[in-house]
Amino acid sequence: MEAPPTPSGFRTDKPFLSLVNIDLLVQVASVTFFHPLGAWMLPMSLRALTFQYHHPPLWGSILYATLVSLYWLSQLLNKRLAYGPNREFDKTEEVLVITGGASGLGLLIAQVYGMRGLSVAILDVNEPEVEVRNVEFYKCDVGNYEEVKAVSKKVIEEIGHPTVLINNAAVVHGKTILDLDVHEIQNTFNSNVLSNFWTIKEFLPGMIEAKRGTIVTISSVLSHIGPKRCADYAASKAAVRLLHESLTAEVAHHGNIKTLLVCPGQISTPLFDGVQTPSSFFAPILEPVDVAKEIMAAIDSGSAGTLELPLYTRWIVVMQALPVSVQRLLRWISGCDEAMRTFRGRHPTDMLNGKM
Repeated sequence: MEAPPTPSGFRTDKPFLSLVNIDLLVQVASVTFFHPLGAWMLPMSLRALTFQYHHPPLWGSILYATLVSLYWLSQLLNKRLAYGPNREFDKTEEVLVITGGASGLGLLIAQVYGMRGLSVAILDVNEPEVEVRNVEFYKCDVGNYEEVKAVSKKVIEEIGHPTVLINNAAVVHGKTILDLDVHEIQNTFNSNVLSNFWTIKEFLPGMIEAKRGTIVTISSVLSHIGPKRCADYAASKAAVRLLHESLTAEVAHHGNIKTLLVCPGQISTPLFDGVQTPSSFFAPILEPVDVAKEIMAAIDSGSAGTLELPLYTRWIVVMQALPVSVQRLLRWISGCDEAMRTFRGRHPTDMLNGKM
């Protein structure tokens, strides 16, 4: 059975059942049975059917709805206590800087904010794949501090002090430790890790002075687990995740500066082209537009926190608490160590065109 036509009128060649995964099921449940409004519909319906409060179906459903409501409220309270109130996001005054924004996820975010009329600056070694309104391109190797320092002055002079920084730049080589040469290892850490330090050092002081800002760190689920042929990438993303943790602690007393950590699973961009996901049901490949929507929703709301998607990325950290023998068994079952065997990544001509 084919999937129904997409809103644009095109049909997907994927079977309908391939579009069903655990994330979809959980999402449906979270807005129905596990949402306070949905949970309270059952006792109200039973009451309308003249069930009395001492009847087990009615008081049982009330108990369930109460527990769901308490859990929902506890989540809100936890986020408020952890990150404080949201900051005001005024699109007439916001200036965004996106590293690695010439393609892929970064370009998608830049396009949307540019079309919404915000001032956006892209920092990349490659020119954007398309021309976008209100988006300025600054050629810059973000792994080189001197270049970032010089470009940051131009950005501030030409479009203003950035209030939103999205550290998105990343490279992946997909080689074993012995096959990686020195240049590739250095390139990974320059682009994936040091670039975050350089942009934060240049743009955070302006946010502190303006008393508002949002810093988004793009990490990865591989910051929690290192499969074969991902040693440099996984290590760099783990470093970025811990950098973000320290940054969050350091800016905590600046109430209006928010930090957002994004730890996605595999995204369908050329960066990991050829990689075979172990399970499309439990570990579905993410579409860039879905990740971009979640990031932009958090930025627009002025909130802080962590975005972990799809669902399995929220629980993979539990593996570290299991016995090593169980961890190895789970790695074998999941097939994560064999996923990079078919890795192609970006073709050299794609890298010249800035595709990620």
